[in-house]
Amino acid sequence: MARVKRGVTSHAKHKKVLDAAKGFRGRRKNTIRTAKAAVDKSMQYAYRDRKNRKRTFRALWIQRVNAAVRELGLTYSRFINGLALAGITVDRKVLSELAIHEPEAFKAIVEQAKKALPAEAVAA
Repeated sequence: MARVKRGVTSHAKHKKVLDAAKGFRGRRKNTIRTAKAAVDKSMQYAYRDRKNRKRTFRALWIQRVNAAVRELGLTYSRFINGLALAGITVDRKVLSELAIHEPEAFKAIVEQAKKALPAEAVAA
C-alpha cells in the first residue's frame, strides 16, 4: 500500500480556519490553535444571535407600534386586543412599517381597533 502524506490536507484545513479568523485581533487570527478555538466560539455566538436577532426586532417593532398608538389615544395592549376583536391579522413588523411610512393607513387601523373595543376600555 502506498504511503499517504497529509501535508496538503492539513494545510487546507488550517487555511480554512485562518480564513474564518480574518479580522480577529492578536494571535487569534494567525495561530492555528487559538484561531480554531476563537472560530468555534464565534460560530456558537453566531448561532445564538441569529435567534436573538428575531427577539430584538420584535421588541423594536412593539416599541414603535406602542409609540404610534399612544399618540392616537390607546395603549399597545389595548390596541392589540382591539385588533384581535376586530379580526384584523397584521403582524407587528407590518404595523411598525405602516406607523412610520403610512400614518393615515395606520390611523385607520387604529380606529377600527377602537371600534371593536368595549367603550370603557377606550375611555380609560
